[in-house]
Formats: sequence, C-alpha cells, structure tokens
Amino acid sequence: MRAVIVRRFGGPEVLEIAELPRPEPGAGQLRVRVAAAGVNRIDLSTRSGALSAAGLLPPLPVVGLGWDVAGTVDAVGPGVRRFAVGEQVIGLRDLLSAPGAQAEWVVLDEGAVARAPRTVALEVAATLPLIGLTATRSLALTGLEAGRTLLVTGAAGGVGGLLLELAALRGIRTVAVADARDEEWVRSLGADWFVARTDRLGSAVRAVVPGGVDAVVDAAVVGVGAHEALRGGGVFVALVAPFAPPALRATRVVVQEVYADGARLAELSALVDSGRLSLRLAGLLPLVEVAAAHERLAAGGLRGRLVLEPASVGRADVLTDADRSG
Repeated sequence: MRAVIVRRFGGPEVLEIAELPRPEPGAGQLRVRVAAAGVNRIDLSTRSGALSAAGLLPPLPVVGLGWDVAGTVDAVGPGVRRFAVGEQVIGLRDLLSAPGAQAEWVVLDEGAVARAPRTVALEVAATLPLIGLTATRSLALTGLEAGRTLLVTGAAGGVGGLLLELAALRGIRTVAVADARDEEWVRSLGADWFVARTDRLGSAVRAVVPGGVDAVVDAAVVGVGAHEALRGGGVFVALVAPFAPPALRATRVVVQEVYADGARLAELSALVDSGRLSLRLAGLLPLVEVAAAHERLAAGGLRGRLVLEPASVGRADVLTDADRSG
C-alpha cells in the first residue's frame, strides 16, 4: 500500500510516497480503508525534525505521517465488538511510527475510533479528530462553569473555532482573538467579545473584561502576552509546552496533550450531526500531492483544513470556495 513517510528530516522535498505492507489488525484493533486524512501542523513539525529535536519521535529510519483519518472499516481483529466491516468511522492515530494515517490503510485500536458523522462527507469528517479532541480537552482543563469567561487566541483556526462553539454550549462567555477580517466568522460561532490581534493583548482584553478573564486557551501560541489577559488565580491552557508562560499571580498553567479518545470523538461526531459544531474544509489533494499540502499549510492564511485522498491519483484542486474567500 502507499503511505507518506520520511527517512530524513528537512523541507517538503523529504516527503516520500512509499510502498509498505498492508497492515493487519491485532486483538482489539480494526483496519480502516482510508478515504481522507487530514494534514496538520504537527505533520510539518514531524517532517522538519522539530519533534525529533524535542525528543518526541522514535529514531529514524522511517517515520509515518498523519493523525486524522476518516474511512471504512474493512477488517477487524479478535475482540472487537463495537464496530463491523463496512462501517464508516473517524479516528486519531497518536503514534508516530510508520505507517501513519496518511496511507491507503491504517490500523487503529478500537478505543481510538468513533462512527463518522452522517451529515458531512468523509473528507470533511477527516478534519475533526485532532482539532476536536484538542479543543474539548483544552476546555475541560480550564474547569470553567457556565457564566465564567474564556479567552481563545487563534479563534478563527480549527481548534479555536471549535472552542468557541463548545464553550457556548456550556454557557461559558468567550473573548475571541483573531484577525480583524475574521470578526464576523468568530461571532457567528458564539464569541461574546472580539479583540483583533495586537501586541498589547492583555490591555485590549481587560478593556472588555475588567479584571481579566477566568481562563485562557492559547491556540495561537501567543504565550505570555495572552497570560496578561488572565485574572489572578486563573487557568492558562497551553497547546505547545515550550511556549507555556510562567505561572504568575497564582495562576495555574497546564499543557494540553491530545490523545486518541474514541468515546469523546463519538460525542463530537454527534455534535456535528446536530449542527452544533462547524467543520471547514480548505482543500482536497491526492496523496501524491502531500508536499504541496505542506507548502500551503506553512504559507498560512488557510480558513479550514487541508485533506489528502489516497484513492485520488490526479491533480486535485487545492482551494475550495471557502479558502478562496478566506
């Protein structure tokens, strides 16, 4: 089968489409014929060697790429009870060994998988696992109850947008930080206040929430600038450990570490089907265009997620209408 791998670290040119043995499911595992696999910034960090430098990667010679997956179960191992061959599923592969989710087939533990949303196409469903699990775990780590206030940096991004919707469902009031052109979008997701990106973020947020917010989820990796918007004794959730600020003014700083959680993913899938979570697809590319996907993601400016289709063999249109207008 074809799979995206790297044998050395560097730019997009090190990405390979390799022929690997088709994996077989073991006990408690299922095999998914991949219809779509998301491309995320952690893929860029894997390819560049940044994760290896941080001690987070197994040693080369081969590392597989891809965390998000949507597809159809085509084989199950002994002991699998909740899924059957032919079901459409989404899942998260949180291991960095080869092959990853950017492949024609992937084997996942039963506990890493949920049924795919019925109301969106599989290529759209493939955008949910990593950002959805990151957003819901980040919100849980704040410990906020209804009526409290939350600052979300990077609010127009995948994680940030889902955070706004999840917070609104829980009655948590949100301050959204994003580019000025995204104000209408983030307000449509439930933001109570909007603050355009600024170097003086703390004072800008405190102007709309006197005394500071109760919690921050720093999806844009702003760091200490976002911490200045936090009240004393509040909670700061960082998504990238090296950029977590110090715990000043009796605040609590925690780092969110995402992991495969099929039960939580099933809850998110149900929210998509009920129309309470919004997913945005920026573009579709065949697996062989993975380097182009990395270049587009690194360039920035996307409004939504890029997705690879293993079954596609021709040149795909990398821009959707949403991306062109974003």
